[in-house]
Amino acid sequence: MSLRSNRVGEQMKKELSEIISRKIKDPRVGFVTVTDVKVTGDLQQAKVYITVLGTDYNREETLKGLAKAKGFIRTELGTRIRLRKTPELLFEFDESIEYGNRIERLIDDLNK
Repeated sequence: MSLRSNRVGEQMKKELSEIISRKIKDPRVGFVTVTDVKVTGDLQQAKVYITVLGTDYNREETLKGLAKAKGFIRTELGTRIRLRKTPELLFEFDESIEYGNRIERLIDDLNK
C-alpha cells in the first residue's frame, strides 16, 4: 500500500468516526468504533473495519443500518476530504479484537 492511501485511510478513519457517531440517526446503528480503514492503492475502495458494542444481533442490525446509510456517509465524507472521487465504502467487523480476547481467555484458562 502506498503512503498516500495510508494517509487517506487515516483521515477517513477520523472523519468516519465522527460522521457515524454524530450524523447517523438510524436507531439500528449502536455504539460503533471505527478501528481501521484500508484504502486500495487507486483510492477506489475503502474497507472500513468496525467494532460494535452488544450482541451478535446488535452487530448485524448495525451493519444493516450502515449499509442503508452508505450513500449519505460517502457524500458527507466527500465534503470533508478533498478527493477527485470518494472511495466506495465496505463495512466489515474487526475480528482482531475478538480474536485477541479469545487468546487471552485461553491463556488465562491454561494458567489456572
